Amino acid sequence: MNDSYAKRIAQLKTPESCETFARNAEARGRSDLALAARRRAVELRAASHSAKTQAEKEALRAVYAYEEALAKKSGRRTRASRTWQMIDRHGIISAVERAVNRSTETQGYRALMEMGMKDFAFEAVVLRYPQLFSAETVARAKSRVAEIDA
Repeated sequence: MNDSYAKRIAQLKTPESCETFARNAEARGRSDLALAARRRAVELRAASHSAKTQAEKEALRAVYAYEEALAKKSGRRTRASRTWQMIDRHGIISAVERAVNRSTETQGYRALMEMGMKDFAFEAVVLRYPQLFSAETVARAKSRVAEIDA
């Protein structure tokens, strides 16, 4: 992707305009531009929340990235309802901890990996901010990332 496309994507102001750009890019065979536009949409959605820390902002970004992956898979906007309920009940950081500590891998990590957004996954957030999570959660995130990326 050249600088003019990067600037153009950075100037997109709404998630809807990002999605329109992404669909047009895919129609022209430019999956790299579509991915960049979808990443921008995720950023815009996450920025609409009042996250108190960078870790919270990145965790919210992970939820929106997962919703983006669901939308791409189903062809329609899909809300991560159970995740949002957990966030409402326990707070964003605690919700991340609970999701990563599930005995089975999170669907989100694999979906985001397949979409080229694995750096947005809860596991990636845990690994960037290990001081906010239990040793068990950090170990599980490391293990899951190593297992899936292998």
